[in-house]
Amino acid sequence: MIVRPRPHWIHLLFVRRGSLIHRIFWQQLFVFLLSCAVFVVHGELFHWKVTLTAAPFSLMGVALAIFLGFRINASYDRYWEARKLWGSVLIATRNLARQALTLNTFGDQSRPFVLGLVAFASAMRNQLRRQPNDNGLEGLLPDEVRSRLADARSAPTLILVWLGQWLAERREAGQLSPILAQHMEAGLDDLSAALGGCERIANTPLPFTYSVILHRSSYFYCMLLPFGLVDSIGMMTPLVVAFVSYTFFALEALSDEIEEPFGTMPNDLALNAIVAGIDASLREMLGETPPPAPQPDADFVLR
Repeated sequence: MIVRPRPHWIHLLFVRRGSLIHRIFWQQLFVFLLSCAVFVVHGELFHWKVTLTAAPFSLMGVALAIFLGFRINASYDRYWEARKLWGSVLIATRNLARQALTLNTFGDQSRPFVLGLVAFASAMRNQLRRQPNDNGLEGLLPDEVRSRLADARSAPTLILVWLGQWLAERREAGQLSPILAQHMEAGLDDLSAALGGCERIANTPLPFTYSVILHRSSYFYCMLLPFGLVDSIGMMTPLVVAFVSYTFFALEALSDEIEEPFGTMPNDLALNAIVAGIDASLREMLGETPPPAPQPDADFVLR
């Protein structure tokens, strides 16, 4: 996720980091050079004049813009839903940690449970980013639990099972009232629901046909556009075509990035920072001093 102060409006015109220029540079260069070639030959292709005007591009541009808007809205809807699900994980872990620390008769024995909640958030991040299951779990779980996670297909689910068993043991020992145990079980259900929602997003990409149609339409439109403009605007054709193609190519690249919000690209969710925030919040509840909060790197990207 790109996190930076909003630049001055003049600086915003020339900002490079976060503008997707690096991803679409070669496409832009190809379209610009093609436009220059069309201007030099004045719209002729193998001594045949391509008789195109700006009129059909106005109609095609409206249709393409509508479809592009639908594509970016669909991708952003996935991005925003994923962020809300991770927000629900933060709320549920805080509630469970508070209940374990205050509404019990077993004192500081609740520390393993609270650290287990941190482990769940870490394991959830690992699964969504297809990282090793034990990444970042050092010191958060008992050794026998961590050994079970090594080759597990759904490590967060196994952690939820262990947390549920921990509550059952406290209830059977008379250290946790049945009513409170049931209420905390509902909190674990909330974590499971958030995990399932994120898995639904991660395992169900947008139909591939959307990307194919949009990609082909954008390229054909931008490649034919110089032939429709060269007779009317002349030497300004490469500049206008470059501006139009930047809009289409950049929006397409952005929709590709946020379609899978759990990745590691600059505009994806900062899962490491979110998990670090959960860890810091719960450790403060335990009376510990949390590590410093993650900061954006030199490119203003917060991982």
